Amino acid sequence: TTKMPFGKFKGRFICDLPEFYLVWYRNKGFPKGKVGMLMASMYEIHANGLYPIIQKVKQQVNKNY
Repeated sequence: TTKMPFGKFKGRFICDLPEFYLVWYRNKGFPKGKVGMLMASMYEIHANGLYPIIQKVKQQVNKNY
């Protein structure tokens, strides 16, 4: 539920950031704090092919609202 507070994708949920953006930040260095930790986690999820799990969770949450 956390949104990007800055940058090109400001206002977008961190779980919806494109993979290329996360890779760019991985190479540059993730920001410090909670946002950086969440971005690094999303990078690992993408890198390990686990993003379909996030999509399923999002679908389930949307179904319940």
